[in-house]
Amino acid sequence: MSVLIGEKEYFKGINKIKFEGLESENPLAFRWYDENKIVAGKPMKEWLKFAGAYWHSFCGTGADPFGAPTHLFEWDQKTDAVERAKDKADAAFEFFTKLGLHYYCFHDVDAVDYTNDIVENERRLAAITDYLKKKQDASGVQLLWGTANLFSNAKYMNGASTNPDFTVLTHAAAQVKSAIDATIKLGGTGYTFWGGREGYMSLLNTNIKREKEHLATFLKVSRDYARANGFKGSFYIEPKPCEPSKHQYDYDAETVIGFLRQFDLLNDFKLNLEVNHATLAGHTMQHEMQIAADAGLLGSMDANRGDMQNGWDTDQFPNNINELTECMLIFIEAGGLNPGGINFDAKIRRNSTDPADLFYAHIGGMDAFARALIAADQILQKSDYKKIRANRYASYDAGHGKNFENGKLSLTQLRDIAAQSAEPEVISGKQEFLENLINRFI
Repeated sequence: MSVLIGEKEYFKGINKIKFEGLESENPLAFRWYDENKIVAGKPMKEWLKFAGAYWHSFCGTGADPFGAPTHLFEWDQKTDAVERAKDKADAAFEFFTKLGLHYYCFHDVDAVDYTNDIVENERRLAAITDYLKKKQDASGVQLLWGTANLFSNAKYMNGASTNPDFTVLTHAAAQVKSAIDATIKLGGTGYTFWGGREGYMSLLNTNIKREKEHLATFLKVSRDYARANGFKGSFYIEPKPCEPSKHQYDYDAETVIGFLRQFDLLNDFKLNLEVNHATLAGHTMQHEMQIAADAGLLGSMDANRGDMQNGWDTDQFPNNINELTECMLIFIEAGGLNPGGINFDAKIRRNSTDPADLFYAHIGGMDAFARALIAADQILQKSDYKKIRANRYASYDAGHGKNFENGKLSLTQLRDIAAQSAEPEVISGKQEFLENLINRFI
């Protein structure tokens, strides 16, 4: 992948980030992520299809409810929206190529600023899509997935496809249509629906049944439009339990799978899981990944972490090797993500104001995933991890246990077997042993 720089270089003094190994003291180099290193039969770059997230890296200003923006971008200066968006694309693709990212993803309003005029928005998105296509062709960077921002505009304060006002739903449909068109034109391998406000603040004014039915119908017409226009990729639902809504209909992986099954959407939709969303749902990312993998719906991943002292979506860059290693065990055993990738839905901190900080953050995240992938592969190859887990369920592999799994025993028969058996032994789950095993390979 060549380093693509536009007319202006935005990240001056930073060259292509290279793998230098564990002995390197260079903060602008990879110590673990060697994209061509073979792990579990595939190069790292095939396991870890890293993607840059347009919204945090090139739109996030560092502003918070208590303070003004601290990230003031050189690419955000021009008055014309499309020309300003082109500068942002130049900066983004310079970053992607210098870092060695093969993919990126965006919301429609990340790519170019929107107005309240649907026709003008369509013109703007079409124009920047043409420009992004040129950048992709020149760099080799591909679109992982596109999506529409159906939560920031004031009209979506009560939701988009679940809004009680039909007119708002039609505006959401217009945005999704344009975003799907852009995704198709750019060759995106997926399209994501994130229901940022598809939920409720109060049950006193909400008809849950009707809103969920509207959401399902909206997903179906969006799917049908995309398929009719040649989109062959996967659609993703990104679970999140709350924030900004009190309760969101895509609460967690199990809830989303039940919803997709109820409305006959399993054949087209998979899950795009996020670490910080799992945390907010009271789960671990490992839990969410296992639920999705068991259902054959582990599609894509947002890489980040939360803060244990904060009860909201802080979107920090991932650095917990223990957590990531446990995730990578599930990841490898599931065969990886199908067909998505790992996008860094993470933002540098408000007080990280140097251009290099964006590189440090991504390098650290990519190295953390690479280190975890290697450790997980070693655990699966060289330890008793799989054997210990399999042995816990050995009583279901033959005899009465197997008959039960095959649905061949009645409740009365189960009772009779119990009456003829000795008191069950107390068998250790070896939790501490396994926790130590994970740490040993890290």
